[in-house]
Amino acid sequence: MKKAVIIDDSERARNALKRDLEEYCPQVKVIAEAESVLSGLKLLKKTETDIVFLDIHMNDGDGFELLEILGELKAKVIFTTSSDAHAIKAFKFSATDYLLKPIDPDELIKAVEKVETADNTLLKEALEKERISKIALHTQEKIAVHKFDEIIRCESDVNYTTFYFTTSKPLLVTKTLKHYDGLLKDSGFLRVHQSHLINRDHIKEYNKQDGGYLVMSDGSRVPISSRKKAEILKLIG
Repeated sequence: MKKAVIIDDSERARNALKRDLEEYCPQVKVIAEAESVLSGLKLLKKTETDIVFLDIHMNDGDGFELLEILGELKAKVIFTTSSDAHAIKAFKFSATDYLLKPIDPDELIKAVEKVETADNTLLKEALEKERISKIALHTQEKIAVHKFDEIIRCESDVNYTTFYFTTSKPLLVTKTLKHYDGLLKDSGFLRVHQSHLINRDHIKEYNKQDGGYLVMSDGSRVPISSRKKAEILKLIG
């Protein structure tokens, strides 16, 4: 029995797909559903599944963004959509298959059969090439999605991290600064202090007073550890 998850903002479409799977693909069992990019992200992070039926257009984004943010995925992906305009991009992401709504039963059967032989290596490679321009930040109440260029800096708060943005209020996230240093260090971010991670594009100036600190684009001051000063001076020229 194959386990499946459906991510689609249309309840009617989810119910229709579940009925089709029950009738034409009884070897597939739908174990969970989500109705948006954010709820889909949350679901896939905690649910082990074999197949993801992923809608392309949703109210808070699209399926491509979900995969970019999520990164590596063990489950096989079958895109579903009401428009074939995104077929090329779907195959660029090396999905197992692409189904046009209303879904043809024969095409659904073929797509499920492909799951048996599909290899996610191509999907992973495609994601590596396309991503990453966004990050999903988990708070105790929600998952917030932000573009990297919106992030000015991150500050350690014991086992939490506070993100500061150009576009919104600060956000307290339920993971450590070390975690985000590992995620962001290859995307233009630099750990300049034990408690501070900064976006290099938002450095406004380096001030040599008071032991040395950076002034960021929002006017905030970020201290620099002594071992990072040479790297900062080289960076800003």
